[in-house]
Amino acid sequence: MKKRAENEAGYVLHTYPYKETSLIAEVFTRRFGRVALLARGARRPRSAMRGVLLSFHPLRLTWSASAELGNLIGAEWAGALQPLAGQGLMCGFYLNELLLRLLPRDDPHERLFDAYAESLQQLSRGEPSPAVLRGFEKRLLGELGYAPLLERDSADRPIDPAGLYVYEPDRGPLPVNGTRSGELVVHGRTLLDVAADDYSRPETREEARALMRALIGERLHGQVLHTRTVLRDLNDL
Repeated sequence: MKKRAENEAGYVLHTYPYKETSLIAEVFTRRFGRVALLARGARRPRSAMRGVLLSFHPLRLTWSASAELGNLIGAEWAGALQPLAGQGLMCGFYLNELLLRLLPRDDPHERLFDAYAESLQQLSRGEPSPAVLRGFEKRLLGELGYAPLLERDSADRPIDPAGLYVYEPDRGPLPVNGTRSGELVVHGRTLLDVAADDYSRPETREEARALMRALIGERLHGQVLHTRTVLRDLNDL
């Protein structure tokens, strides 16, 4: 049975060439989730889609699909963002790679779509990237069913702001009396700050980065994020 979507809100996550003149676009849409679409002739110089299928810009997409790969019929601008540049641009690529690696196709996540759109707006406005990235990572994990424990420990006791915790990805935070070599140790204040999306403390920013990296790494099952490899020296990632 052929399905058709009309003027669906979406963003391009990635495109790659298909045959001589076409593209396959991986898009993130509000009502259909991540979808792969064939844009026939989109690489031709006079194609109307050539300058539209760009990342980080809100689009309205129309397509039909009877299999995993749909046929893109139309794509139009749906507003404008201040173009991402520099660090903001690389952070945008990081968000896209997270969605490509972790979000199954055809699995709608409307709240995550809204969080992604808001994250792009924040990056375009030049807001601090650590807060933007950590907030999106936390929401992504929650939408996938792996919301981190932040306000209570693994025994369901309230987190002590002055306490020190070993965070085990499959169990959550465990209180400890001292640092353990080779384990992820975070302060209770950090866990509560992350729960509140408060990244004003330098210690919170540093520990939250390590925490989210470990939690996302658990879900990647050994896959390498290329944006992290390229941006190894960018502390926010």
